[in-house]
Amino acid sequence: MKQKCRILIVEDEEPIAKMIAMNLRVASYEPWIFQDGLEACEALKEDHDYDLALLDVMLPGMDGFALFEEMKPYGIPVIFLTAKDDIGSKVQGLTGGAEDYIVKPFEVLELLVRMEKVLSRSGKTGQAEVFRDLQIDYARHMVTKNGVEISLKPMEFQLLEVLLKNRNIAISREKLLGLVWGVDFVGETRTVDVHIGQLRKKLGLGDAIKTIPKIGYRLEDA
Repeated sequence: MKQKCRILIVEDEEPIAKMIAMNLRVASYEPWIFQDGLEACEALKEDHDYDLALLDVMLPGMDGFALFEEMKPYGIPVIFLTAKDDIGSKVQGLTGGAEDYIVKPFEVLELLVRMEKVLSRSGKTGQAEVFRDLQIDYARHMVTKNGVEISLKPMEFQLLEVLLKNRNIAISREKLLGLVWGVDFVGETRTVDVHIGQLRKKLGLGDAIKTIPKIGYRLEDA
């Protein structure tokens, strides 16, 4: 199994922080919560072994932008999660070096996908994840079945990754189209069906990738 990544959550709204942490645990991450920017900053001096940080901007003690500046020496990738949706704040966050900037409210599924992309870029997901007789290496974008490499096209691999990260959850074709091909991708949901068919055939997952009528697909971990 893949080693758990430690995720720092700095969010002063307790219900939101707990909701994020709960979903991260389900997705096999190890979340750590702080609700005060200054407290998080002080704690990082003793323990900064995090693979990714999710920072709110409007925090007590020290705001997210200031905290981010203090975090830079530690080299922790940062995604801002904030209600501040003005262009100035987005520009400040992204030009300052943040990996992503997500405006509240957000969908947890979208957050998880964006997190995986950041972790992949930063080389934090190098170990192989095992699903049935498949070994998935996210860093090298490689899948092996019983030790034999299976050739997947880039979009097939990304589609498999989304399904694996959300196993046992029904995902609509439209959502899969947006997450894998991008929100600006112009195409029909038939594209998803074709790629699902290829994954079933190439990886022998015909019984694992379930078709959910009038919705989409679900990868079952059974």
